[in-house]
Amino acid sequence: MRIDVHAHIVDRDYLEALTQLAGLSAERTSDGKTLLRRGGTTMAWSRPDMFDIDHRLREMDRKRIDRRILSLSTPNVYPWERAEQIRLARKVNDALARLVRAHPDRFVGLASLPLKDTAASLAELDRATGELDMKGVIIGSNVDGMAMNDARLEPVWARLNALRLPVFEHPMFPRDTGDMAEFELPLRVGFVFDTTLAATRMIYGGVFERYPDFPYIVAHTGGALLTVLERLDNGYRLFPDCRKFISRPPSEYAKRLYYDTCAFAAPVLGMAIESVGVPQLLFGTDDPFIDADGAHVERLALGAADQAAILGGNAARVFGLAT
Repeated sequence: MRIDVHAHIVDRDYLEALTQLAGLSAERTSDGKTLLRRGGTTMAWSRPDMFDIDHRLREMDRKRIDRRILSLSTPNVYPWERAEQIRLARKVNDALARLVRAHPDRFVGLASLPLKDTAASLAELDRATGELDMKGVIIGSNVDGMAMNDARLEPVWARLNALRLPVFEHPMFPRDTGDMAEFELPLRVGFVFDTTLAATRMIYGGVFERYPDFPYIVAHTGGALLTVLERLDNGYRLFPDCRKFISRPPSEYAKRLYYDTCAFAAPVLGMAIESVGVPQLLFGTDDPFIDADGAHVERLALGAADQAAILGGNAARVFGLAT
């Protein structure tokens, strides 16, 4: 069974609300995309076929993908203020739950949380995993600028850890993209930076030391995290601040995290396998924004068992899915 852990729900109501909140302008491209832009940067985008569930199911069949784990992409519900964030999180989670219930053998849902309000996040987490039967949560690399090792998030990590609930990290734009106003740099480079920064802060900040029991999946094969592990370990050896909240080198925590395959490039995936091992890699496509199938995993020099583990077996174990 092939299980894609990195795929997204695209919801018209959400995009309309985001457009109004952020004052985005819609630009149509010759190939049918609608770019929602502000200040020369695309904040979100869509194509008509992204809203067509039958089309997306046919694409899954064509690409031999059995199940997709769906989540809300950037910027999630974080730009809204507290009350509206709570309302929108419920609305988005309800929409995703309806889609999963309509196709329970094809889709799995990850809940969005209104992380500006800790109590509301815990309540929505209970509702999403109970009433809505979500199998995990989607969490950004920052929450409207708030770092993921911020003390306000401690109760959320504690609850997720107690539930042993999978968390999928998805990058957000960095807090300041003022010097990235060309070439879609916030999307192309900012995402990689912010994922790396978030994971590093969580490791050094002791989140994974205090809460070691929940699976944490880092998008885009960890951004640049795996390439800087030796630098992080050197920091641990050299500087007291880098040892303040952890008792082991950062690479030891990084080896317990999970990574999707959405770097796509064979050398990067090969490095990930060498760094953390086959059991920590989960197949992803970034559908529907990237037109990927399983070829980027199939062309790796892997045995049949390892290939099957990455393409679906690891995800089935992490998310508790029947195969």
